[in-house]
Amino acid sequence: MAKIPVMPARKQKLSDTIYAHILSQITAGEYSSGDKLPSEAELSTTFHVSRPIVREALSRLGTDGLIYSKRGIGSFVAIKPSKRLTDFANAFDLSRFIRSFEPRIVLEVEAVRLAATRRTRAEVEEIAESVEALDKAIAKGELGQKEDIAFHDAIARAAHNDFFVDLLTDLRAPVMETMNIGLELAREAAPTRRLRIIEEHSRIRDAIDTKDGDTAAGYMKYHLLQARAAMLDAHHLESRLSSVEEE
Repeated sequence: MAKIPVMPARKQKLSDTIYAHILSQITAGEYSSGDKLPSEAELSTTFHVSRPIVREALSRLGTDGLIYSKRGIGSFVAIKPSKRLTDFANAFDLSRFIRSFEPRIVLEVEAVRLAATRRTRAEVEEIAESVEALDKAIAKGELGQKEDIAFHDAIARAAHNDFFVDLLTDLRAPVMETMNIGLELAREAAPTRRLRIIEEHSRIRDAIDTKDGDTAAGYMKYHLLQARAAMLDAHHLESRLSSVEEE
C-alpha cells in the first residue's frame, strides 16, 4: 500500500480525513465485506499520523457500522456500501449524516407514538395525502424528497408538542441529506425497494389512523432502521414488515 500524505481541509480533523479515505476505499471495492483492514501501525505509517488518530477514525467507522474489530486480531469490513454512495455525499460528511439517524429514531419514534393518540381527523388526512403524494412522485420517476419530508413533518405536528417540530427542524440539514441519498439509491435499485418505502409509510399512516401508538412506533423505528441499512449496505436484504408485528 503506497504512502499517502494526509492533507486535511481547514477545520477538519486528521481522523476525519482517514475516516473518509478508508470509506472511499470500501465503496470503491478495494475492500469487500469480511476483508481485514491494515493494522493501526500500518495505517499510522501510511498516513503519517499517530496511532491514537488512526484509532479514533476506526472507532467512528465501527460506530457507524462500517467495520468491526476482533480483539487481538484487527479490524474488518462489516458491510460494503453502494459505489454510488460517495457520488451523493462527500465522504467527509457521511459520518455526520449516518449518525443523524440515532437522534431521529429517538425523536420520531416517540413523536409518532403520541401522534397516534393525539391526532385530529384533519391531521390523519394530511398524513395520508403526503403518502399519496410520495407514491405519485416516485411513480413519475421523481426523487420525492419534498413529499417524504412532508410526511415526517406532518407526524411531528400531529404529536401536538412544538418541541418535536423544533427538534426535527434543528435536524433538517442532515435529515434532508440522508433522505436525498436514500431516495437516490432507491431510485437506482430494484422497484421493490421504492415500493417498500411507500408500504412502510402506509403502515405508519394506518397505525396512526387506528390510534395504535405502539404499532406506529414500531413501524417508524423499522422504517428508519431500514433507511439507514439501505443507505449503508449495497447488499441489504430487507426483512418482511410482518417481522415487526411478531416482535
